[in-house]
Parts: sequence; structure tokens; C-alpha cells
Amino acid sequence: MSTTTGFIHHYEPATDATRPPLLLLLLHGTGGDETDLLPVGRIVAPGAALLSPRGQVLERGMPRFFRRLAEGVFDEADLRARTDELAAFIRDAQQRHGLAPLVALGFSNGANIAAALLLRHPGLLRGAALLRAMVPFADAPAGDLKGTPVLLLSGLMDPIVPAANSRALASQLQGAGASVTHRDLPAGHGLSQQDLSLVRDWVAQL
Repeated sequence: MSTTTGFIHHYEPATDATRPPLLLLLLHGTGGDETDLLPVGRIVAPGAALLSPRGQVLERGMPRFFRRLAEGVFDEADLRARTDELAAFIRDAQQRHGLAPLVALGFSNGANIAAALLLRHPGLLRGAALLRAMVPFADAPAGDLKGTPVLLLSGLMDPIVPAANSRALASQLQGAGASVTHRDLPAGHGLSQQDLSLVRDWVAQL
């Protein structure tokens, strides 16, 4: 565990030199930390380098990546500032470690800030797998995501993310030029084995 530009994080170098270089950016959900998604990262991208920061905002003692005003209502001014801070952390980490092209894997709150990174800092991410994500900005930045692959996995029984919101996010990303694969899964807000299988297959095709 170490700290760069204010973020406590875990960095794990690649262990498989026979694979094309890949760095997976792991972004946890509310209440998680920099260790939460490491097992998921090792499953979906075996041998890849892993970079996992801890969100810097606390909500009732639980780490998050940005503030919210209520369930599903984001503090967009804070989201913009926190997205820029995370982008600076990523660029610093890439420079320090000489890291490979970056693909984000975010869950819930982490997926939301990954979507914000795509829209606010186009070109920073090579792609993103967004698990249980919501629309981050009411008025999305007009970034160019031409050809950027995005996997969006939603839960049909998710009590937190409305289906219409997931569809709106897919449309927003497609409107910016991203190549979006959107799947509605027979799941709730938590991750399922199907999520892991789909993400692993998607990463393997990058």
C-alpha cells in the first residue's frame, strides 16, 4: 500500500510477460477500499498489472470517490473535482511505473467515477468495464470517445440503479462515440459469477 497525489492505493506489477501489456484500474464501491477488487482483477485479467486507489471521500465512515446528496443524487461539483484528482493520480502513476494502456473496472460508485473519467478525460482510459453504473453528469462533457470500448453490466433486479438510468448512460457514451456493449443481467446490485465471466471475456478481446 502506498500514497501518490493523496490517494492511498495498491499497485501490483504484471506477472505474465507473454500477454500484451495491460493495466487494470480497479475502482471500488461505497465502503470498499484498495483491496476490495484485487481478487476480481486477478480473475478477469490474469497476469495484468493492477492499480487500485481508495476513494478519498467518507460517507458515515465509508470510503467513496465523490460526494452524493442522497441515494442516486450526486454532488456534481464535487464529482468534477474528484474526477480531475483521480485523473491526475492516474497520470502520475503511469509516469512513475511506466505503465501500459489503462482499462478501468469499476463497481457501483467506482463505476460512476469511471464513467465520469471517460466523459471528462477522453483518451485517458483505453476502455472501461462499468458494473452497476449510473449517469454521472446531468449535462455530460462533450468529449470524443470514438472507438473506446465500454462494457456496461446492469442488474435487472438492482434496487439502486433504475433500468432507464443504465440505458441513458449507454446512450450518453454511444453519443460521445464509445463502442458500448450493454447487458442486463438477472442480478441485483451485487456482483455475480456472470459479471466476472463477461468481464473476463471482454478484457481478453481488447
